[in-house]
Amino acid sequence: MVLRNEKMRFSSKTIKGLISFVLFVTIVGALAGCTDPYAPKIVSPVATTTEVIGHSVQGRPIECHRFGSGPETILFLASIHGSEPAGTPLMWKLIDQIQKDRRLLNGRTILVIPVANPDGYAARIRENVNEVDLNRNFPADNRINITEYGTRPLSEPESKALYDLIQQSRPARVVSIHQPLKCIDYDGPGQAIAENMGRVMPLPVTKLGARPGSMGAYVGETLGIPIITVELLATDHRLTADELWARYGRGLVAAIVYPEVLY
Repeated sequence: MVLRNEKMRFSSKTIKGLISFVLFVTIVGALAGCTDPYAPKIVSPVATTTEVIGHSVQGRPIECHRFGSGPETILFLASIHGSEPAGTPLMWKLIDQIQKDRRLLNGRTILVIPVANPDGYAARIRENVNEVDLNRNFPADNRINITEYGTRPLSEPESKALYDLIQQSRPARVVSIHQPLKCIDYDGPGQAIAENMGRVMPLPVTKLGARPGSMGAYVGETLGIPIITVELLATDHRLTADELWARYGRGLVAAIVYPEVLY
């Protein structure tokens, strides 16, 4: 009789334990089911710091997303010309990719500015609201002081914010996204990087030449830092972010890992 009672107590404990385990698995499964099935599968989250590096004439923040802390810094930016907006969703896809693939941060710090000219981007105009072409407002050796380019270098808060970031971070290379000349341009010692990107991008490598006071002229020629200007197609702003990434994403990754190859 005693033995039978012990068996019954053992069976009761076992059943309670199984019930608790099933409930635990069910709760965990239910919680997992609440997540977005299409969200990026991140094994370990990549730390992101979003910094406001300056403000536009109208007070909009210029945001820079920082990933990693490695010694090699790579800077990406888009929409320094507000009428060339296709690069902005491409930058957001790049941010997603960095968050999913930690290999991109091996020994690197990656800076991404989705919108370098917030006022121009909002109004879909090339210049800022002072009617100054920000990509002609840098203190390059070939600079021209005219109203359209600014009567002095860095006269505009947007270009000053980019200049300060470059001075502070001293990137190993810079990639700037533009439209509509459908090519991969480079300034300074950037030819090999441009050609590496061109192997996986549907754009030819074409040397356009540094424009007066441009970021390409300043970064590439004055500072001697490789800078790649990716000129997308005039119609690329009609594509979805996923379509843009499918077309150009591998080239941006190639710019990060140069001279390595990931995919």
